[in-house]
Amino acid sequence: MEYDLNFSWTGTIGHVVIGATRADGGTRKTSYTLGGGTSLPYLDNNPSSPSPLVALEICDNPEFWSPIIRRFCGDLIHSTSDWAKTAETVYGADLVRLYLTSTRVRNFSDIVSVGKTIESVLDATALPLIIEGSNEPGIDSDVFQKCGETGQDERFLLGTAEASRYRSIAAAALAYDHSLIAQSPIDVNLAKQLNILLREIGVQQDHIMIDPYTGALGYGLEYSFSAMERIRFSALKGDTDLAMPMICSAIDSLNIKEVREADPALQDEMAMQWEFYTGIAAAVAGAEIICVRHPKTVRMLKNAFADMKNNAGFSGVK
Repeated sequence: MEYDLNFSWTGTIGHVVIGATRADGGTRKTSYTLGGGTSLPYLDNNPSSPSPLVALEICDNPEFWSPIIRRFCGDLIHSTSDWAKTAETVYGADLVRLYLTSTRVRNFSDIVSVGKTIESVLDATALPLIIEGSNEPGIDSDVFQKCGETGQDERFLLGTAEASRYRSIAAAALAYDHSLIAQSPIDVNLAKQLNILLREIGVQQDHIMIDPYTGALGYGLEYSFSAMERIRFSALKGDTDLAMPMICSAIDSLNIKEVREADPALQDEMAMQWEFYTGIAAAVAGAEIICVRHPKTVRMLKNAFADMKNNAGFSGVK
């Protein structure tokens, strides 16, 4: 049975660059140029198309992190720099996504420590970084300012801009030439509206990645998948307000009942499987970066993407 894969798409996904090598004025060992697609992944029979990147998420205050990861990583979680280094040298991540969970402590005011944490991670790993700043509007401006300043010339991807709070992160991105994550609650029109708002205050299209918000497998993933596909379809049809690369982080995957209440002997396997299949779905829908928290999920996804790439495209279904 033959399928016609000619959809008459005329649009192209724009590019976003993350990470700066020494030649670019930074210190990273590699720089990633995301985007550029003219079709859905694994559909265009083009094995040269890049596979999605896999980022390992870490944090600087494990009190706010999943107990599954705290148990699996052991003492590693008490040194953010060692955790970041291990993400690169042992777990094989393409990027490190650092959550500054220390800023969630009530009445947090130690902005200087934010810079020191980022500096230690930059020294520990040569991978490009995604930095998740504050979730507190009251300190957003100071935290993002410190993030942007500390990573000047490194081309961070900063997170997360939302419709209700985007000016502080946008200011840091603009001042220090970083890109940012624009997150909307599983809604194509809201994603487009946020991109327009960001561009109106000066953020260039090639500095925006879309996060349409990703529900966990079995807990809203079908809505997320639909939103991601519709965003990508609209972009490929020529809607430039949605023609940005996408990032997926299903942070709820380790908190759902099936994982949380699994037999302790099976809990790691359950966590990995839930992250893995959520990540696969997001990649097929068009995400250029898949973020996970369980270290073993990194290799699972990278191996799967390699297999899918080797078999990219098809002439029929048997």
